[in-house]
Amino acid sequence: MIDIGRVGLWTSLLDQYPTSRVREIVVELESLGWPCVWRPEASGRDALISAAHMLDATKTLRVATGIAQIQARHPMTANAAQRTLHEASGGRFLLGLGVSHAPMITTSRKLPYVTPYSDMAAYLAAMREATFSAVGGSGEPPTVLAALGPKMLRLAAEQADGAHPYFSPVEHTAVAREILGPGKLLAPEQMVVLDDDPARARELAVEHMTRYLRLPNYTNNLLRHGFDEDDLAGPSPRLVDAIVVRGDVDAVVRRVDEHHAAGADHVCIQVLTAKDAELPMRAWTELAAAF
Repeated sequence: MIDIGRVGLWTSLLDQYPTSRVREIVVELESLGWPCVWRPEASGRDALISAAHMLDATKTLRVATGIAQIQARHPMTANAAQRTLHEASGGRFLLGLGVSHAPMITTSRKLPYVTPYSDMAAYLAAMREATFSAVGGSGEPPTVLAALGPKMLRLAAEQADGAHPYFSPVEHTAVAREILGPGKLLAPEQMVVLDDDPARARELAVEHMTRYLRLPNYTNNLLRHGFDEDDLAGPSPRLVDAIVVRGDVDAVVRRVDEHHAAGADHVCIQVLTAKDAELPMRAWTELAAAF
């Protein structure tokens, strides 16, 4: 199984820069000591092509997709891309797969979103059965699933190498570990705002949370973990505190420790920034030093 360390960096910000600049950025992140960088896939760059550039620019950095949408490519194509990156990088690529969300798939991709769990199960089966006739790397390339609910978590345990929950509290990490069982990678994402101004930090946290609170996959998961409709509508201070760490680096360290104590193997830190802000390189540097 791939070793991605106990803490990694999750960011969607790299798509704001030319690929030539992204290559420079990931080299800098590697030099800071970050063991793994996670990148999403929505309406920006192709996640796997982008991962190829990031891996090619670095020597030790692991690159993970958090997540690649299964609707974006045929399972045979996904299997071939995964194995190509696994071999080319010397085992530094981690494929995170997800079903995404109904509004994104039906609106942006013009595809149906009716049976996401069954679609993922069938997709994984098709990947396993796909023919790959090129030279492969050593061992089987790893796959994790974007899993929140019990059914998808069980699928991650039975048919993949682990789970990558997103927008979830520490309480979910404990439940996910129980369902996954031992030996499966559990890598939750954790949003953070490094700012000593409480009002400004909360405003930025709420701004980022609002877009996710429109998506049923996330709201249903929060409802399962003791939050109610009033929490979601605010969002309430209790919900903001559960989802976004605000304050200094020490606060982030404490929350990451809580995830690890709850059963996480790896925590993906996402530094939130204001719209059109520069890369949070200072924050990434301070967090790298802390971990």
